Amino acid sequence: GRLLPCGAERGFHVLLLAGCVLVLARKFVPYACSGLFGVLFMQTIAYSILWDLKFLMRNLALGGGLLLLLAESRSEGKSMFAGVPTVDGISPRQYMQLGGRLLLVLMFMTLLHLELDAFAIFQDLFGTALIILVVIGFKTKLAALTLVAWLFVLNLLQNAFWTIPASRPLHDFLKYDFFQTLSVIGGLLLVVALGPGGVSMDEHKKKW
Repeated sequence: GRLLPCGAERGFHVLLLAGCVLVLARKFVPYACSGLFGVLFMQTIAYSILWDLKFLMRNLALGGGLLLLLAESRSEGKSMFAGVPTVDGISPRQYMQLGGRLLLVLMFMTLLHLELDAFAIFQDLFGTALIILVVIGFKTKLAALTLVAWLFVLNLLQNAFWTIPASRPLHDFLKYDFFQTLSVIGGLLLVVALGPGGVSMDEHKKKW
């Protein structure tokens, strides 16, 4: 992708830092998430991520984590979406949880090997099964927690930037990928904490 002018890149960093600080402080979370969505969008355009399917899917996965953060802020503050009608008793928060789940699993689509190797085939089948469970919202917390463990181990093995000299470009690439993956892990932990929401098989099972 093309490089940004130094001023624009510094602006990205300031907006990113401000959004993260507000989220961690639990202050103005909807506005902070909106700013972080803006950073993701601008990065996608500025770095031509739109034409790199792997990076695009990973950026969308980060967007899923932000949607889950918004859903969590909705559970804490009832002022958000006040007066917005529900459909069949399903609130906007529950649709946000569904959207967050769908986007988060895009990270795992980039980890599928599609190789004729016994271990690679096992990983692909195992990962695909967990992805489907999270998408449809069945045994969601267990599936999401398993994905957290799997992704954490893969992240340590594949993105060990600390083993690469800082002078090499690969160091920065792996470092970016490492922290991006940690963000997706955080989103999955929100799924574990919040559950799948109303648009899920887990929720419908309670009505049967």
